[in-house]
Amino acid sequence: MTVVKNMLKRKKRSLTRPDRREFLKKLGGGLIITFTVGSPGFLKGKSSSGSNASEDFNAYLRIKEDGRVDCFSGKVELGQGAYTSLAQVLADELEVSIDMVDMVMGDTELCPYDAGTWGSMTTPYHDPLVRAAAATAREVLLDLAAQKLKVPKTQLKANEGMIFDKKDKGNSVTYASLTNGQKIIKSMDMMPQLKKSSSFNVIGKPILRRDALQKVKGEAKYAGDIYLDGMMHARTLRPPAHGADLIEVDSSAVDSMDGIEVVREGDFFAVLAKSPEEAQRAIVKVKAKWDVPDSEADCDCIFSYLKENAKDKETFEEKGNVGQASENADKNYINTFYDSYKAHASIETHSATATFENGKMTMWVSTQTPFGTREAVSKALNLKLEKVHIKSSFVGGGFGGKIYNDQAIEAARLAKLSGKQVQVVWTRKEEFMYDKFRPAAIVEIKSGLTDSGKINFWDYNVYCAGSRGAKLFYNVPNIKSVTSSGKDIHPFGTGAWRAPGNSSNTFARESQIDIMAAKAGMDPFKFRLKNMTNERVIRTLKAAIKEFGYIPQKAPSGRGWGIALGEDVNVYVAMIAGVEVDRLTGKVQVERVVCVQDMGQVVNPQGTKLQIEGGITMGLGYALTEDLKFDWGDIKTNNFDNYEITRFSMTPKIETVLIDDMDSPPLGGGEPAIVCVGAAVANAIFDACGARLYNMPMTPERVLAAMG
Repeated sequence: MTVVKNMLKRKKRSLTRPDRREFLKKLGGGLIITFTVGSPGFLKGKSSSGSNASEDFNAYLRIKEDGRVDCFSGKVELGQGAYTSLAQVLADELEVSIDMVDMVMGDTELCPYDAGTWGSMTTPYHDPLVRAAAATAREVLLDLAAQKLKVPKTQLKANEGMIFDKKDKGNSVTYASLTNGQKIIKSMDMMPQLKKSSSFNVIGKPILRRDALQKVKGEAKYAGDIYLDGMMHARTLRPPAHGADLIEVDSSAVDSMDGIEVVREGDFFAVLAKSPEEAQRAIVKVKAKWDVPDSEADCDCIFSYLKENAKDKETFEEKGNVGQASENADKNYINTFYDSYKAHASIETHSATATFENGKMTMWVSTQTPFGTREAVSKALNLKLEKVHIKSSFVGGGFGGKIYNDQAIEAARLAKLSGKQVQVVWTRKEEFMYDKFRPAAIVEIKSGLTDSGKINFWDYNVYCAGSRGAKLFYNVPNIKSVTSSGKDIHPFGTGAWRAPGNSSNTFARESQIDIMAAKAGMDPFKFRLKNMTNERVIRTLKAAIKEFGYIPQKAPSGRGWGIALGEDVNVYVAMIAGVEVDRLTGKVQVERVVCVQDMGQVVNPQGTKLQIEGGITMGLGYALTEDLKFDWGDIKTNNFDNYEITRFSMTPKIETVLIDDMDSPPLGGGEPAIVCVGAAVANAIFDACGARLYNMPMTPERVLAAMG
């Protein structure tokens, strides 16, 4: 919980002020819209870096001499579709074709500072800034056109990269000719007027991912695809377990190998070679002795260990009197739910390519946090911040796992120590060893019902998952919800994992709701309606019921239908899953999933649906198969042969519905859908065969045990 909280907290930036002249020299000619660091023209006085806002300098967009537009964003494209959606909002406000927009993302010398691409924050927080820059540029161009065409600004209209006289369309001028090769710099001093949804031309339209073709053709460049002349590939000496100390190393077998360079600094030991294969053959010849710590818990007893050691308690929701309500309840229900550690399992492992020349480190890194990586490298190597340049590349999946950038530190150290250009690409075994796993979690719930089917109290205790997604949107008069955590409680690193903690909390909450519905003899849908007044949740649930063709019936009905509701980053989700359970083997096959999201304005419906489908597909893995095997710091799971992610054969028919609300602010869609998968499947399993699962993943062995 501590790690997740710290990650989500916006830290104060340690920025260096860009040199205005050098910065503009890099951008070249054209119309450049600048802004003050922190918020583009919306903050007054001090910027978030503590300096005078007028002295900070950066840009969101540049209209080049040929009329094409650069969109500068500190976000990165890691599969979520920002490469397309950010171009959409810019194109709409600037009145240009989306094909004229070039994305420049994650470059620490060109792009605005950004804390990182995580938390579903790109759309709700970053889109409005890009739109504001584009709207400002549009107004600047209209002013320039009014002077050139000698007509009032109100008589002009911008469209497709041109401005024309509404009374004489032959009297027109292109954006390119307005800049005429000059460098025109304008700042956003106030929030410009943004378009209403009725005027959108590109926002809200389903657009094919702009990076799709280059990824399908293998042309997209990732950090591990960078090739530099004379580049060396690295392999690092790894301990057998977390917490192990290096006692002795013998590299004599590799010291004289042709083409192999040994690099050592303290306990950091690596070999460099001209190919990854040569480096791998060399590193296995190195002999090392390690002091491995004793085991305190393994995957069989970890839950009791965590509960015993999670002593830091915090109440995050409380009203009424839970103790008294428990005594007055007609029925009490006490259940405990468990969720194991999960890996991010991104297809691209952590990678970094580094070159150190003339005292400056230039790097391509598979990271969700380019600016955070720059700061980490600067600190680790004692370099000034401006002497570290992180350049943009695509990222092959992150899910919260590429917020932490140990591979970048390794590549930078090796480049500086060796004087060579170095590439570090973690093996799959290293990825599992050093991934920051989703924490294992325990949720204890005690709740009560009146004879009329109303929930009258909710006593909720969650260990190690935090409170994200745990606050009730059900009507309950008496609530007490408590989180428990502990510093360094886990045997290895843990951290953010796609909607941190929410999947564990939603699994527990929605399972408990279904348990109460079944005991009350009520259909799960009707029971939820009876205990809710939140109109957004009700609207979302009813839309899912309609799309699925759900007919109310108390569970277990034998149909295998399960409902789950969730909320993440203010997006409401309703999910209904249909499953088949093999009563002989316990194998669960999810046949169909309907997902409805209420997420405000939808910038790219096609991209959003792909995000929902991706979240559901990934969610089936955590729900049914993904389980980490370990003995304290010794990670036994090391590849996809013993860590099973969702396969094509496991993937159901997925149907999505987006609530139409284009006049509302946009919300993030990268994480919400995944939180409901475990609960929807668990409730569907119970409806299919009467087996109630309290532990994820819901493996065939656990299903058979629950069937009794």
